[in-house]
Amino acid sequence: MALFFRMRAEGIWPNPFTFTSVLSAVAGQGALDLGRRVHAQSVKFGCRSTVFVCNSLMNMYAKCGLVEEAKAVFCGMETRDMVSWNTLMAGLLLNGCEVEALELFHDSRASMAKLSQSTYSTVIKLCANLKQLALARQLHSCVLKHGFSSDGNVMTAIMDAYSKCGELDDAFNIFLLMSGSQSVVSWTAMIGGCIQNGDIPLAASLFSRMREDNVKPNEFTYSTMLTTSLPVLPPQIHAQIIKTNYQHAPSVGTALLASYSKLGSTEEALSIFETIDQKDVVAWSAMLSCYSQAGDCDGATNVFMEMSMQGMKPNEFTISSVIDACASPTAGVDQGRQFHAVSIKYRYQDAICVGSALVSMYARKGSIDSARSVFERQTERDLVSWNSMISGYAQHGYSKEALDTFRQMEAAGVEMDGVTFLAVIIGCTHAGLVQEGQRYFDSMVRDHKISPTMEHYACMVDLYSRAGKLDETMDLIGGMPFPAGAMVWRTLLGACRVHKNVELGKLAAEKLLSLEPLDSATYVLLSNIYASAGKWKERDEVRKLMDSKKVKKEAGSSWIQIKNKVHSFIASDKSHRLSDQIYTKLKAMTARLKQEGYCPNTSFVLHDMEQEQKEAMLVTHSERLALAFGLIATPPGTPLQIVKNLRVCGDCHVVMKMVSAVEDREIIMRDCSRFHHFKSGACSCGDFWIVAYFLPEQIYRLKEVHFDYANHTEFQSGTRAELRPQPDLKCLEDGGDRSVEGIATMVTALGSHLPRRICPMQQRGMAVRFRGG
Repeated sequence: MALFFRMRAEGIWPNPFTFTSVLSAVAGQGALDLGRRVHAQSVKFGCRSTVFVCNSLMNMYAKCGLVEEAKAVFCGMETRDMVSWNTLMAGLLLNGCEVEALELFHDSRASMAKLSQSTYSTVIKLCANLKQLALARQLHSCVLKHGFSSDGNVMTAIMDAYSKCGELDDAFNIFLLMSGSQSVVSWTAMIGGCIQNGDIPLAASLFSRMREDNVKPNEFTYSTMLTTSLPVLPPQIHAQIIKTNYQHAPSVGTALLASYSKLGSTEEALSIFETIDQKDVVAWSAMLSCYSQAGDCDGATNVFMEMSMQGMKPNEFTISSVIDACASPTAGVDQGRQFHAVSIKYRYQDAICVGSALVSMYARKGSIDSARSVFERQTERDLVSWNSMISGYAQHGYSKEALDTFRQMEAAGVEMDGVTFLAVIIGCTHAGLVQEGQRYFDSMVRDHKISPTMEHYACMVDLYSRAGKLDETMDLIGGMPFPAGAMVWRTLLGACRVHKNVELGKLAAEKLLSLEPLDSATYVLLSNIYASAGKWKERDEVRKLMDSKKVKKEAGSSWIQIKNKVHSFIASDKSHRLSDQIYTKLKAMTARLKQEGYCPNTSFVLHDMEQEQKEAMLVTHSERLALAFGLIATPPGTPLQIVKNLRVCGDCHVVMKMVSAVEDREIIMRDCSRFHHFKSGACSCGDFWIVAYFLPEQIYRLKEVHFDYANHTEFQSGTRAELRPQPDLKCLEDGGDRSVEGIATMVTALGSHLPRRICPMQQRGMAVRFRGG
């Protein structure tokens, strides 16, 4: 370029060949402004009608990403040669306009009597990208007919097309026919085809044979091999990369970084990132994605800030990666909102990947309204967007909205996957919709030809067992096409804890311990089953077995974020600097709730101790400590968001509901199972979590129910009264509707006969609070 401008300064007129050389250099650098100046100079010196100058202009504009300008040059040409058609087709292919490029190819057939090797290579690449197998086969026949079967580039393109169309055997046959003339490009394409079609062993074998045949892998070969899912390969390939001195190549470094990221080796990924000489936006995005997958929001934020300080502009994938990182449990929703603002600043808010990341982040952080708002504003939605919204609704207890969104997705003609149906079945599970859940499961297999995974079966086990259908649950497990995994048995074990089925719980625990002998949750659940049944001896034996195997129980912990700082608590925790104030608030809060009718449900304390001790243990559960701290650390009316690593106990669930009414606060709680939105004394789960503790057999056998009336005008505090079920409810005794829906109807009917203000009902360890008349 410097020589060109010096040439002009000395008064020497450029000719068409000069412009062709200069435009080639401009295209290689992507220097668009210089390219426009050279274009103007070519017009000034009368070269606008020269065919090869126009071809060079099209190539320059296409490589700079300006497809419309390239098309304008093409349309303005008085005469065109074969290179003209090939150049524009290649430019359209480069910029993702495959369909338009294929239409151009069909138009070109009238102008070109015979296709060149270059044309065949370009068009066959189009077939590969568009999965046009029939056209690829036709072109393959034409290649053989016109004697181009010895051209390595053309045959490699055909091989790649067959691979991308799923015809791996045909691709491999072509590769074998090329024996002796296989280049590093051919080997790399064949290896990539094997990986795309899931034949990782063949890919690894070809990689070894390639080196045995003295064909040296290049950076694209290494990058391709690093996309495999085998955990043993990245370290081995890393050693080869260092040996061949490719570790500083940006594409190889980025691929290595991504591979170690998938293995969870963040430190190794960071060390590789630091060795990349010229970090492009892809490398930065890969490092961000690594922190995101590790759930390290601070690490991702620091990388993003460093990237900005170095003047590197993020792309939509960078933004989506850092938003994904903000969905980690320890990150605050405000951090996610900040990067939402960043996406708007860079005008990426309408990018599909960014929108999907925002929907997922807001849903996982408890802001389901924000997730809905982003989802509804999306002009285009991909599968991830739909799945994130359905899953978000399901996890937050909005089962109706989850099913409505699923139907919208169905009406939009979006192809569903296993994640979609998993989210829908979870929604049915949380709402107790057994028949609907079974119908969606059957539809997934029958209509959509999706094979159920272990996760799907675990969800179905949860669906049936929550409803008390333990016999159906065992039938389902027995009919699985593969052995039930730990996830399935753990779900059943949890159900046995709820329904106090000791024998089935023991069976589930034995199965689970054979799969995961050191899983503390199994021992804890089994001991809790024995404790709930009053089998203290058996419970102690389980605890002794834990001690003998040195299995430690996972401590229940809760955390709350105030002013961008995370405060964590464990049960009876006094390590916080405001511990005295927290316990003072707890004491006052408990007293106030008792005035409102709260009676501690000590059945959730599975220890053989006095009643007062049980009540004291309930009060200091980790979620209540976090709640008390939130109440004293924030202004009145501020919403609180609490996260717990275990499931919230039933008594704490009642407390959260009552506090939301008494303190006029919205409380969002995320436990290991779902989100609970407490507001004005109600929970988004519809108290199904509590209703599930009623067994149909227990409900319909109730002959009398005792209530404590506190602060009621008609009774003194502590007075007992009796209430018998009304005659119209006795249908449950006679084989009536014993589903969860039927139980919920009965509970609602019972509530209509009660005084307006009563404490939680105490009956065989179950708790339900009736509000209103």
